[in-house]
Amino acid sequence: MPTSRRATPAPSDAPHEPRLARIAALVAEPSRARMLAFLLSGEYASAGELARTASVGAATASAHLVKLVDAGLLVCEPRGRHRYFRIADADVAHALEALAMVAERSSHDRTWSAPARLRLREARCCYGHLAGRRGVALLERLLAHGWLVDAPDGYALTDAGIAGLAEFGFDAAALGASASHRIAYPCLDWSERRDHLAGKLASSLLTHFIERGWLRRIGSERALELTPPGQQALAPLLALPSVTPD
Repeated sequence: MPTSRRATPAPSDAPHEPRLARIAALVAEPSRARMLAFLLSGEYASAGELARTASVGAATASAHLVKLVDAGLLVCEPRGRHRYFRIADADVAHALEALAMVAERSSHDRTWSAPARLRLREARCCYGHLAGRRGVALLERLLAHGWLVDAPDGYALTDAGIAGLAEFGFDAAALGASASHRIAYPCLDWSERRDHLAGKLASSLLTHFIERGWLRRIGSERALELTPPGQQALAPLLALPSVTPD
């Protein structure tokens, strides 16, 4: 009598697991990875800018961008004859930052002490909010002053926070009145491996600091720097803790 063979389960019968393969393959391609990293500031970039960033021709860049849009990692906005791209949403940005941390886990100290990375580590734009050492300092100060307090979905802005931020010319009351309960939440920082501030409050604060001329972008990089007026105006919020020699 022939021995029965156990049928191989069809893909639909397999246990439900995260569908990582397609996204992992997209991100793993070096040219696409460079495009995604360039867009982590949260701003739009043209197809031409992304082609130059990835060091590929226009046709190759277009093929890469189609795949990234189809996968939901990027969104495209046509404006006249040009197309502009950005990261699809905060979930994608946070996932990419988390992947970067895992990729650099064994070389973190060496990687972030390199001169090319020091400006990014000091201050940078992370999907529209302030990241790096200054971003971590901002969150720590807001919590230490009692301007933010823990809430079920992140942080809640207190009355003291509304009054305190008003001293910097920031209308937090209007923001709180129109925002959802998830106005602010922690985001694990790529370089510091500690939380910086994310959410609508964080994005609005960064916009305010740039409009006041207290922070400015360094060329086309994600890196930001404090201006001389910003060093004075934002010292209570962004000053780094002094390091005491051993």
